[in-house]
This record gives sequence, C-alpha cells and structure tokens, in this order.
Amino acid sequence: MVQPLNYLSETTSQTAGPYVHIGLAPAAAGFDIFEKNFSHVIAGPQTRGTRIRIEGRVLDGTGTPVRDVLVESWQANSEGRFNHPDDTQAKALDPDFRGWGRSCSDFDTGVFLLDTIKPGSVPWRDGRPQAPHISLWIVARGINIGLNTRLYFSDEEAANATDPVLRLIEQEVRRKTLIAERQETPEGLVYRFDIHLQGDRETVFFDI
Repeated sequence: MVQPLNYLSETTSQTAGPYVHIGLAPAAAGFDIFEKNFSHVIAGPQTRGTRIRIEGRVLDGTGTPVRDVLVESWQANSEGRFNHPDDTQAKALDPDFRGWGRSCSDFDTGVFLLDTIKPGSVPWRDGRPQAPHISLWIVARGINIGLNTRLYFSDEEAANATDPVLRLIEQEVRRKTLIAERQETPEGLVYRFDIHLQGDRETVFFDI
C-alpha cells in the first residue's frame, strides 16, 4: 500500500542557529559531544608573536546585537605564513599555532572574542605584500549563506594604504568598516571590531 504524501511529519526549518551551534560549537549550546572543542583561544602558551584579543559584536540593520552568531577566523602566524600545505613560503611555521579559531557570541551581550596573535604580512596572488589581516566567516539565524569579510588593524596605516584588497574598495568610508580599532587595556592589547550586517555602516563582505 502506498502511503499518502502527508505520512511523514515536516522537518524543522532553520537557516542556521541554533543548529549551527550544536553542530559546530556544541559546548556553547551546552552539549559535551566532541573530544576536542574548538574555541576562541587560538594562540597556545608557546605561540610566538604579539598576543591580542579581538572583541566585537555582529549588529543587524537596527544596530541590535545578534546573539546567536558563530564567527570563524583564519590567519597567518606572526611570520606571515599560514598553517596549511598550500603555503610553501620560506618562512617559519609555528607548531603551537594552528591559525584557525571559532567563536560564538555571548547569548546575553552578543560579544564575540578571539584570543590570538597579530599576524604577519602575507603576499597577494601577484606577490604584492598584504597588510596584516584576519579572515572571518560569519553565520547566524537568518543568514542563508555564510558571510566572508576581513579584519585589518588601525595601527598598520602604512600597510593598509597599499593593501591590494583594501585598494579594491573605492570609498574610504567603506574601507573603514574593515579596520579594527586598537585599545590598550589593563588585560592587554584589544582590537575592537563590530560587524554591521545592514544599514549605513554595513561591513564590506567578499564573494569568495
């Protein structure tokens, strides 16, 4: 006997969270299911370089913090080399630095953190040096496809001025959406970086 089409119940429909947290960062959702949980702490105790904290929020078009965001980061080490087989530069690898991290925003404040080191410069595809930067990927409820952006550093003005990616952005006001502001705190060096999903201050996102 053929069962009617409505025999099976409808599955839950979601764009991302909360399932993105359960699948990618279960500890943040209260589940202890991974042997090793990736976290916002990227630099190990022996990692070489200047230790920094990235602190920010992801804001919607009204300026309200999005509280179920997952942010992934990918960066070079302090020498300017990625921990990846495709990076064959004659620069030293750092065995205590994987270069990749995952952070969930705080469910109360919407703040995400990345404890890492400041990256070195890496070459662009044509060999030109890029300014130190961190690549970010953002997913959250309501975002159907992950958003890709970059974080640059406010105290790297000379390098930022010649960075081949930043130079692709014609309007200075738009370039500024990719610059994290340096703050010296009693706890250490912090770079503040808010990501705006919509509105007049919308962050530049890349189609990659």
